[in-house]
Amino acid sequence: MDLFEDEQGNTPEFTVSELSGAVKRTIEGEFAHVRVRGEVGRVSTPRSGHIYLDLKDDRAVISGVVWKGVAGRLAQQPEEGMEVIATGRLTTFPGQSKYQIVIDDIRPAGVGALMAMLEKRKAALQAEGLFDETRKRPLPYLPEIIGVITSPSGAVIRDILHRLRERFPRKVLIWPVAVQGQSCAPEVVRAIEGFNRLTPGGSLPRPDLLIVARGGGSVEDLWGFNEEAVARAAAASTIPLISAVGHETDTTLIDFVSDRRAPTPTAAAEIAVPVRLDLLSWTGEQGSRMTRAMQQRIETRTQRLRDLSRAMPRAETLLESPRQRLDLLSTRLPVALSRGTEKRRVQLSDRAGALRPSLLARVIAHGHESLGRRTDRLSLRPILRDITLGRDRLGTLAARLDAACARRLEDPRTRLGSLARLLETLSYKGTLARGYAVVRSGEGRILTAKAEAEAAAGLVIEFADGRLALGGAAPRPKRKGEPPEQGNLF
Repeated sequence: MDLFEDEQGNTPEFTVSELSGAVKRTIEGEFAHVRVRGEVGRVSTPRSGHIYLDLKDDRAVISGVVWKGVAGRLAQQPEEGMEVIATGRLTTFPGQSKYQIVIDDIRPAGVGALMAMLEKRKAALQAEGLFDETRKRPLPYLPEIIGVITSPSGAVIRDILHRLRERFPRKVLIWPVAVQGQSCAPEVVRAIEGFNRLTPGGSLPRPDLLIVARGGGSVEDLWGFNEEAVARAAAASTIPLISAVGHETDTTLIDFVSDRRAPTPTAAAEIAVPVRLDLLSWTGEQGSRMTRAMQQRIETRTQRLRDLSRAMPRAETLLESPRQRLDLLSTRLPVALSRGTEKRRVQLSDRAGALRPSLLARVIAHGHESLGRRTDRLSLRPILRDITLGRDRLGTLAARLDAACARRLEDPRTRLGSLARLLETLSYKGTLARGYAVVRSGEGRILTAKAEAEAAAGLVIEFADGRLALGGAAPRPKRKGEPPEQGNLF
């Protein structure tokens, strides 16, 4: 045996697999549970669902793997550049002669790392224009149905329902979700998308407004609402959305992409609906203003109609002057005829004295004939015919005048009748006829609340057909000249 064989005889001989297995057992036995702090480098997510990444600092790099079952349970998915603390066990990969850490849990290294990752996401979404005010939709003034995405067992939903009931009761659809933890983000995304897929007017109606709500908490508790998937689902919602996550000082990504941010869940309910009593008061005030305006308009039109009617001449006045002229001419005509005839007779007598009897007889006969013709010409029949024609023409003009006056007055009368019918329709008496009643105190003050009715000494209930006094109250007699009461239309 040579010298080389003697020197190697005491050294054990391993195969490659045996040596790799021995190294694997040694490393796994010494580093069965470790926590490593470092910066996430390269991150790879193949279709298998596993996550491969690098943990590094300024002097070394170690490979890491997160198996698919563990990756689905992580609160935050690792991102490149994030400082984390990874917990797991150290092992080797014989196929490439390298060691790696099999990660069972990975978390950001403090709030600073979370905020850095949040700012990175915020900058990316802002660069896409998801924060622009121009893409945000206006909220409906009075939504019929409100969808609330929150935990069904917390105080948040009770506060929202209580405030809605106080301000203006509305129909509320609740989509229960987890508001923190690993399942928070996917459940919120499914809720937003599910509400948007509902059919308007279906068996389960589509909401007119969405509220995503959660109470206050730490950054880690609210982190589900900082996920990019939640922000994109809120931005893609076709239903206007109010975010009410945390308290006034808490800010999440969903606040920037939502159509309106509320500082608290209670404030979200106040933003969603107006105050019903304020609307009733405003409606009553507008109804009173409309009634006063209509009354003033009717009075103005009535006065205008009176002024126009006074300015127009009466038909009798138009006929007085022609009638007077006709009577005057009728009186003067016989006198003029008599004077003309007498004058002609005098002239005839003067000329007859200078004529011979035979010639005088002929002249007289001729004069009689001429006088007869002139008498026929001067007969009253043509004058009476002209008078008759004048009267007919005067009657025609009078009829035309009457028709013109009637047409001139028809439009104001029609409008006045329409306004009168509208006033009768808007009167509170019509509301009483439909089954409503007006409750007054014994002093005649209208009562609108149960507490006021209980405190009143007596009640007077007005129905459509009269008033009923209860508790010793007597209806207050209406004073002379007092205008009729105008009740509230609502």
